[in-house]
Amino acid sequence: MPLIEAKNLRKSYGALLAVRDVSFTADRGEVVGFLGPNGAGKSTTMKLLTGHLRADSGSAAVAGHDVAENPVEAKRHLGYSPEGAPAYGEMTVREFLRFAADLRGLADPAERVRATLDLCRLGEVAGQSVDTLSKGYRMRVGFAQAVIHDPEVLILDEPTDGLDPNQKHEVRRILKDMAARKAVIVSTHILEEVAELCTRVVVIARGEIRCDETREKFLARGADLNAVFRQLTA
Repeated sequence: MPLIEAKNLRKSYGALLAVRDVSFTADRGEVVGFLGPNGAGKSTTMKLLTGHLRADSGSAAVAGHDVAENPVEAKRHLGYSPEGAPAYGEMTVREFLRFAADLRGLADPAERVRATLDLCRLGEVAGQSVDTLSKGYRMRVGFAQAVIHDPEVLILDEPTDGLDPNQKHEVRRILKDMAARKAVIVSTHILEEVAELCTRVVVIARGEIRCDETREKFLARGADLNAVFRQLTA
């Protein structure tokens, strides 16, 4: 049984059909790059997978638990970092992560905060309030709250968007370190993420899956990935 399974997901906003019969899976050890242009349906699909939106039809499951029918159990196995992940800006980084650990009901919250600060290399800013951090550090804090409970499944919406090259490298390093033990979906429109990070590629456009294949097969489509991407999403 895959750790993430989407079956025929559909979601409309009024007359706009944002997600059209989307189906795919991801299992342990996979980093799935969920690629698409702005407005393709990436974020809506992420919200359906995490239970933040209810599908009009179809189903989503995390670690075998249906997200709509058994949301609490599904979310025990899930870490989610939405685009522009919100945080309580007046809290220090350490306080915010302790808050996240307490919400999760973790048995040893202080140890999980310490381990997560170390994993995400946030130790040097642990005592700063979130509002005083650079964009790169704020995004890393959002990522840290998603992994504090060491979930089997990670769903990350645009985790490197707007970061400088060093910050992107750092986020990718963290993901690579933990990828073998988890199923990871990374929603992005940045093609370099494919070669740097992903093991599989799913391309979505106008709410429909246009491609679902291994990184190697995707890269073999042509040296100009931008042209490949434009062709797939036309």
